[in-house]
Amino acid sequence: MLVLTQGDPASIAPEITAAVWQALRQNGPAFVYVGDPSLLERRVPVQTIRYLSDGADVFGHALPVLPLHLATPPAPGEPDRRNAASVLESIRLATELTLSGEASAMITNPISKEVVQGSGFRHPGHTSYLAELCQTPGDEVMLLAGPSLKVVPITVHVALRDAIAQLSTELIIRTARTVAAGLQRDFGLSHPRLAFAGLNPHAGEHGLMGQEEQEIILPAINTLRNEGLHVSGPLPPDTMFTPHARAQYDVALCMYHDQGLIPLKTLDMAEGVNVTLGLPIIRTSPDHGTAFDIAGQNKADPRSLAAAIRLAATLAANRRKNA
Repeated sequence: MLVLTQGDPASIAPEITAAVWQALRQNGPAFVYVGDPSLLERRVPVQTIRYLSDGADVFGHALPVLPLHLATPPAPGEPDRRNAASVLESIRLATELTLSGEASAMITNPISKEVVQGSGFRHPGHTSYLAELCQTPGDEVMLLAGPSLKVVPITVHVALRDAIAQLSTELIIRTARTVAAGLQRDFGLSHPRLAFAGLNPHAGEHGLMGQEEQEIILPAINTLRNEGLHVSGPLPPDTMFTPHARAQYDVALCMYHDQGLIPLKTLDMAEGVNVTLGLPIIRTSPDHGTAFDIAGQNKADPRSLAAAIRLAATLAANRRKNA
């Protein structure tokens, strides 16, 4: 059984959750929602359950819910810090259920970092919080997967000048090892092909446009190649996302956030999925945020959440097979 977190109650999370249950109720994958049932009961049939295992029998006729309670009724599009505790408790409980093996994977609805950080949350986002809950801080890697492309940003939610300062040969090597292991174990790729983007225009042109490729990226690639990994690069970032180039690798490792997420979201925004590698559990999420500007208007596209649920089920099956 899969578990889906509540997300921010004032966001698009309630409406895309309801829409995805409608789409999946007949053929699955089945999931249990961890959150306040009042967010959904005006949209779809809801049934609260006591045990996760009860969800399979319920899913075909109602959305099964492990109930939590909000501090105050939410207004769509108006985030409220009073509900931050419920948002975080949903994530914590879903993680606990997945760590214990009761759930095979967890899917997280979008949250507002501003809302939860106002309640003492110390993390830049979901990913590092999940690593703390799993007691594996520092091992987590964010992979974005779509039908056309998989990307990993080696530096993530930091300012661009800080991303360049953070970039190191050690960080590239550590990230690549986690990515290769995750693609083997969860995606079923026995010999994953990793392509590395350069940092500078034209991948530096042999030092004419910067030294990072020569001094930081190439030493990492050489180390990984000596370990037996299939790696290529550093590739010019402006040409490595063409259809021909994408056919030569399984995942692109990018030096900073937007270098990877711009092509991924351009190609696969509707079906892109965020996957956290390096955890003892499987976690996916849609590749979009809270969209407070359209919350409650039934304009939100549920396809990314549906893709995240389907991918979570596939990764869980692969992990069982490879165990």
